[in-house]
Amino acid sequence: MKQIEIKSEVAGLVWKIEVNPGDTVAAGDTLLVLECMKLEIPVIAELAGKVLEILVGEQDQVGEGEALVLLET
Repeated sequence: MKQIEIKSEVAGLVWKIEVNPGDTVAAGDTLLVLECMKLEIPVIAELAGKVLEILVGEQDQVGEGEALVLLET
């Protein structure tokens, strides 16, 4: 199994976390939602896998390129 980091494409606020550690996700599933300049930006799983760890919490400020979720594929 391979571990991949899902990273933020923008700087913003973690508005809502949609998954929990241990959840199985499909490619295209929403992992969490960021708020950036009053826009809601979904962060999606690029590959199917299992959520190993969520590296941020709701209301956390994140930077562009920051790791948000660790997936096992």
